Amino acid sequence: MTRIGTSGWSYDHWQDVLYPPRLAAAARLDRYREEFDTVELNASFYRWPPAARFASWRDRLPAGFELTVKAPRGLTHARRLLHPEPWIERIVAGLHELDGRRGPLLVQLHPAFERDDARLDWFLGALPSWTRPVIEFRHDSWTDAAVFGLLEKHGASYCVMSGAGLPCILRATAPIVYVRLHGPDPDHLYGGSYSDDDLRWWADRIREWEAAGHTVYAYFNNDGHGHAVRNARTLKELMGSR
Repeated sequence: MTRIGTSGWSYDHWQDVLYPPRLAAAARLDRYREEFDTVELNASFYRWPPAARFASWRDRLPAGFELTVKAPRGLTHARRLLHPEPWIERIVAGLHELDGRRGPLLVQLHPAFERDDARLDWFLGALPSWTRPVIEFRHDSWTDAAVFGLLEKHGASYCVMSGAGLPCILRATAPIVYVRLHGPDPDHLYGGSYSDDDLRWWADRIREWEAAGHTVYAYFNNDGHGHAVRNARTLKELMGSR
């Protein structure tokens, strides 16, 4: 099974791409879910919502839709996973309220956070397994077989990345394969639109993961000019989703 969506759903520049003219911002999620069955919540990275907000999303979203949540920067960037217990408590309280609409938990590490196996091991060991963590490494020092083994030990997913300056490593470490497509521009992260040939290549990779028994989540993060929406639509079509 594969779910395809975008990183975030509320962008002014998506008018006439996803949203009709003059659509109220509060109605954008409702319009988004008419086309896609998953979305990546990025606002949680900047300010972690109260548990009641997660409950309201659960009640608002239809059965079969999954909201993936990005871990807060207070945990990943300020503390860099050090003494994570207070943050984990808040995260678990919020995600618990999403039951039935809950996607994986995306944990994007700071680009300057160098490899620390012990810290990552402790963090993953403290997280409940039902949160289905995905780790997005942004420092090259983490690219090592022992780190992949550590993820496998905890059932955590390695985040496969596409984007300027990011290593594109097609590695599956858990039942979930999680792909973030940050744009094809070789010089600017989050820039550009993927060509149809690019997306056919990704569709082939997704089929390979599916054939190996994995569930795949793929999110486009090149939101400028509505590229993410158009690319997600095309990938859905290539995968035979309607």
